[in-house]
Amino acid sequence: MLGPKQEAQGTLFYEFSIDGHVPQDHLLRSIDRFVDLSSIRPHLAEFYSHTGRPSIDPELLIRMLLVGYCLGIRSERRLCEEVHLNLAYRWFCRLDLSDPVPNHSTFSKNRHGRFRDSDLLRHLFEATVARCITDGLVSGQRFAADASLIEADANKQNSTSKDDWDAAAILPKDAPRAVREYLDVLDDAAFGAASEVEPKFTSHSDPASQCLSGHCLAMPCR
Repeated sequence: MLGPKQEAQGTLFYEFSIDGHVPQDHLLRSIDRFVDLSSIRPHLAEFYSHTGRPSIDPELLIRMLLVGYCLGIRSERRLCEEVHLNLAYRWFCRLDLSDPVPNHSTFSKNRHGRFRDSDLLRHLFEATVARCITDGLVSGQRFAADASLIEADANKQNSTSKDDWDAAAILPKDAPRAVREYLDVLDDAAFGAASEVEPKFTSHSDPASQCLSGHCLAMPCR
């Protein structure tokens, strides 16, 4: 027997729980058990005005970023779309069905504003490491770094050979903000051991990416 045609009909009242629609074995449930962001608001309190329109909860922004990092969502614009549509993401971010999702531009404004001025991300990193030490997950005695070579995100077709590249002609004050910040830290102790290199090509979009022996390597340009 052919069933009736399925048609969406508006319902005046819904009895709906987001928690009931998130599987118990979902990755975000496992993460949520260990996420403690209670220190965010006290840490950022002095960076907010006592007057004006209420701001977006900073814990919501951090939870959304965690979703992006853990689920491989690199675009903040797409992250906002996914949180808007996905019930598990909404549950992790403490958003109800009717709660609006922040605009993607909010992340940039906070990252280059309050989050940077307050050193919030470092605070969260150190708090996470401290908790891992307390729970016996790490000892805090040794440190390891991955020294593998990573292919640079630079277009070799949009590059200049070393014979034609005049670094002295580039004015740092005319460079984008990200490039200026990179140049500011080149003389820091962390970069003191950077080796001298003779690149075959220098990318226009990322001068720090130097093409050596046919492979694009990301390394400091001394």
